[in-house]
Amino acid sequence: MEEILGLVIARYNYWIYITLMMVGLYGMIAKNNLVKKIVGMNIFQTAIILFYVSIGVKKGATIPIIEHSHDVAHQAVRAADYINPLPHVLMLTAIVVSVATLGVALAVAVTVYQRHQTLEEDEILKQIREP
Repeated sequence: MEEILGLVIARYNYWIYITLMMVGLYGMIAKNNLVKKIVGMNIFQTAIILFYVSIGVKKGATIPIIEHSHDVAHQAVRAADYINPLPHVLMLTAIVVSVATLGVALAVAVTVYQRHQTLEEDEILKQIREP
C-alpha cells in the first residue's frame, strides 16, 4: 500500500493534469451555456499542453547545443545528456492554436448571441426547430 501511495505522490503532476482534463471535459459536455463550454474546452487544452511540457522535462540534462571545440569534436555525443526540445516547440504551436481557437469560438458565441439573444444551448436549439 505504501508503494502505491509513494507512486501516486511521486506522480502528482499527472493527477493534476487528469483533474484539469476531467474538469474541462465536464464543462464541455455537461454545461448548456456556450461560454462555459468554451471555457471548458480551454481548460482541457491547457491540461494537455501542461502534460506535454512536463513529459519533456529531464532532470540533470542540459540544452541541446554542442560546442565545436577541439576537445569535444572527438567525443561521442550522448543524447541522454540533453533535453529534447521537440515537445516544448510543439506546445508553443499548440498554445498559438489554442488562443486562436478561443478567439474564434468567442467570436462565434457573440454572433450566436446577437442572432438568438441567448447563449443557452437548449434555447438556441428550440429557436432553430421552431418555424
